[in-house]
Amino acid sequence: MLLNQTPRASLRIASSSTQKVRHASLMRRPKRPYTFTQLVTLSDGSTFVQRTTSPQPVYRSTKDVRNNPLWNPSSQKLLNIEEDEAGRLKRFRGRFGRGWDAEAVAGAEEVRDGEEALAPEESEESLLDLIANYGNEADAEGKAAGKKEDVKSSGKGKGGQK
Repeated sequence: MLLNQTPRASLRIASSSTQKVRHASLMRRPKRPYTFTQLVTLSDGSTFVQRTTSPQPVYRSTKDVRNNPLWNPSSQKLLNIEEDEAGRLKRFRGRFGRGWDAEAVAGAEEVRDGEEALAPEESEESLLDLIANYGNEADAEGKAAGKKEDVKSSGKGKGGQK
């Protein structure tokens, strides 16, 4: 055999590639929801139009930047508004007293006639005493958490006295 003639089997190059073929993939458009035109009415009666996904055509705002003391801290008519939604403030005061009110803090700083003002350390101690004595008051009433009444067991299971 001549040198320039070689058997065909030895010249065959591996046609299968070890690399993966990646074709261009279809990129879908992002889905955008339909937006409706909505008329927003603020608490003072002013209105504006906005686009929103809410299908409600008219929105009446009860709490907004016009009647909120955080947005209008200098407004005198909003200064002492204290709304008690669902009686939460009343329940809080019934449970913890009025010591957390801003008015009570301002009043405690003033010296009342004939009384001396408490030092900040003493007022903190009185608060800690109040918290520490909370469990002791429940013990005195016999309603402490974790204490159970003695139940006579009949010895026939978990039910206790039958």
